[in-house]
Amino acid sequence: MRYELYYWPSIQGRGEFVRLALEDAGADYVDVARDPKRARFGLDDLLEDRSSDHRPFAPPFLKAGKFVIAQTANILQYLGPHLALALKSETRRLWTHQLQLTVADWVAEVHDVHHPIASALYYEDQKAEAKRRAADFTANRLPKYLGYFEDILKNNPRGRHYLLGARVCYVDLSIFQMIEGLRYAFPRAMARLEPRHPRLVALNDRIAARRRLATYLASPRRIPFNQQGIFRHYPELDK
Repeated sequence: MRYELYYWPSIQGRGEFVRLALEDAGADYVDVARDPKRARFGLDDLLEDRSSDHRPFAPPFLKAGKFVIAQTANILQYLGPHLALALKSETRRLWTHQLQLTVADWVAEVHDVHHPIASALYYEDQKAEAKRRAADFTANRLPKYLGYFEDILKNNPRGRHYLLGARVCYVDLSIFQMIEGLRYAFPRAMARLEPRHPRLVALNDRIAARRRLATYLASPRRIPFNQQGIFRHYPELDK
């Protein structure tokens, strides 16, 4: 099957979590908005087609055969079994999805650091509020999320190489993206916190070294972090 990923062409954003799964699995896919022959083709139509019973609210969304699947965690839950990035048992698949939903909460909190009042306002219009939000995030919320996933690795009865055991799953790839993004956005805070979470650091290194993923990360297909995405570096927020 050839998958079609619909997302914005100039940011990693939430679409990057899907890209990482597709790239790691060596899947046949097209990043539609970044394809010169198809740029923006169909994206607005699908978002604005009010007659559709399954109209996505926002990208990312994935076309897979007859399916149009939206929401990052939902897309990954679908792709996991098809790309050998999820375990077979229902219990383990639900646990994987639960972890991915926790990642989704984490992503939202990262975004809200630099846009605590409204997404429609520029960062410069809410800097004072962002500074207060960032102080709480780096002091309380960030350590809580890192500590939670560190404990998952520590307590995993099936082995500690990956979150669910000896085999990689899509949530491992998402944790890699979180750590890389947080290193970009909050380098000082992460330098302070990473020594307390050695298993997460080791997981990040392990994911980065995966053959297909390493090739992708070194290629132009990997959009650099920038000031329009979820992970933004404002020095005044990184205390």
